Order: sequence, then structure tokens, then C-alpha cells
Amino acid sequence: MAASLLIGIVIALTAAWGALALWMRAPFSPGLRGALTLAWLASSLAAGAALAWPAWQPAWYAFAVAVIALLGWWFTLRPSNDRDWIPEVARQTHGEVDGSQVTLHNVRNFDWRTRTDFTPHWETRRYALDELQSVDVALSYWNRPAIAHALVSFGFGDDRYVVFSVEIRRKQGDRFSEIGGFFKQYELSVIASTEEDSLRVRTNVRGEDGYLYRIHMPLDAARSLFLAYVDSANRLRHTPRFYHTLTANCTTIVFQMARRIVPGLPLDFRQLVSGYLPEYLYDLHVLQGAGDIGQYRRLGRYTDRARASPTPATFSRDIRQGVPGIDTR
Repeated sequence: MAASLLIGIVIALTAAWGALALWMRAPFSPGLRGALTLAWLASSLAAGAALAWPAWQPAWYAFAVAVIALLGWWFTLRPSNDRDWIPEVARQTHGEVDGSQVTLHNVRNFDWRTRTDFTPHWETRRYALDELQSVDVALSYWNRPAIAHALVSFGFGDDRYVVFSVEIRRKQGDRFSEIGGFFKQYELSVIASTEEDSLRVRTNVRGEDGYLYRIHMPLDAARSLFLAYVDSANRLRHTPRFYHTLTANCTTIVFQMARRIVPGLPLDFRQLVSGYLPEYLYDLHVLQGAGDIGQYRRLGRYTDRARASPTPATFSRDIRQGVPGIDTR
């Protein structure tokens, strides 16, 4: 009885995964995709029925063939850098390191007016690692407190910041789906940009809610983290990879890179529910300047300051006013 129950659970989970995989990724029209998904579910139900009725035993063989065919197709899905991308991820950031000098190509610096009205600018910028002064984590929320997009901003003095963002690389016509992120629907992208682009577009154009946290870490660790981003961007340029909602997203990639720098960094569920990343950072004692996490959140919220910022030239300074741990005098 216990064995039959376990087999039934495996069949149910396989049926659910296969149905979503076919519906999300099968390269057919919606009608044919729906018919194929229904046929898959019917085969799964028949296999489940065979647990109770031995006369249905042939359904096991049919289901086994269907599973093998599905897995065979699934493993043919390969990530690519050659697709019809939306403009903001049309190019890939990559970098060259020469001693302490880093040259970044394809740094995004778009002038955003609306979601669809913008002037694209892709730039080459140079940074000296010995001038790196600060690391900030920005979190952008759009509708749920548990989910936020995490970006890391590196400061090089004189309000010179470069932001690294791990994002889905969407194709023309794609809509973001967290479920789709489990099923090879998007490629992974590491984009370097200015704060006037990637932070401002989220608060001032997309209507998201932004928070900023100064991370206090040794400068050699900060430089290593910066180089880890450059290395990840270079790797993706040569070896594309699929985005995954749990294992390859904006927060997990940050954690994987940071763990290379701080061995033994503890695993925590807040690395997956990125909206609670501030509490994780607070527990790691890398935040300074406030008494509790509520104060960090309240003072770190820069949404209103971003929307009131009169010009992109002062944007980075404006959003940091009052943020704990940052002296903007």
C-alpha cells in the first residue's frame, strides 16, 4: 500500500511537471499545445489507474514511452545568445581586466521617458579597482512584499556608480512569468548599467518601490565581488544559460558569487524570497547606521526621492540622502 502511494505521488508530480513543460515550451500553436498537454495528462491518469486495476497494466508502458519522449525533447532545449531580444537586453555586458583597470563594454545608459519611449545608449566605461569605495544593494518591489529584484551598485567616488543586475533576457513578445522561469522560457543575463538607467526606470517609469542598503565589507572583498560580476557576464556571453526562478535568479546568483568571497556564508530561505533580503543582511551584520531593520527599511526607501530628483546628474546623490551608513555631505 505504501509503495503504491509513493508511486502515485511520483506519477502525479511527473504529470504536473510534464503538463506545465508542454504548455510553456512546446513549439506549437496554442490549440495543438493544449491537445498535446491533455493527451499527456490522460496518459498520466491511465498510469495512475493501473495501480488499482491490473487490467490497465499496458498504460504503464504507454506512460513510460511518453516520459522518455518528453525528457528526450526537454534536453534538446538549449540556451542561446542569438534570438530576437527586446532592446534593453539586446546587448551583453562584457569586460576586460588589465591589472587594476577594468573596461566594461555595453554598459546600458538608456534615457527612459516611458516603458516604450526611450533613447538607447550602450557605452564603454573604465573603472580603477583601487578607486572602488562602496557597495550598495538596491531592492525594487512591484507588487508583493516577498519578491523584489536585487541589484548591486559599486561606487567609485564623485557619484560614479555602476550597477550590475542579473535579469531574464526576454525575447520580443515575451511576458514575465515566474512559472515560466522554471521551464527554460528565458535566458539569463548580467547587465551593467548606470543608476540613472536601471534604478530610475524602476521607480520613475515602471512605478516600482525602491530601497537602498549600504553594505559594509572589506574593500578587497568588494573588488572580488565586482570582478565576479565581470566574470559571470563574460561567461554568459560565451556560454548562454537559462534563467531559473529558484536556482539562477537575481538573488541566488549574488549569493553564489558572494560565497566565493566569504567562505561558509550561511544558506537561508531569504535568499529565495528576495523581498526579505534586508533582514538577512541585518543578521549578517553588514548594515550599519540604524538601530533596527524597520529603521533601515524606512530610511532606505528612496522611491519618493527618486521621483523628486530634478535631473539624472544628481540622481545618485539624491536617492542616498538619509540612507543609514552613507555620508552624503
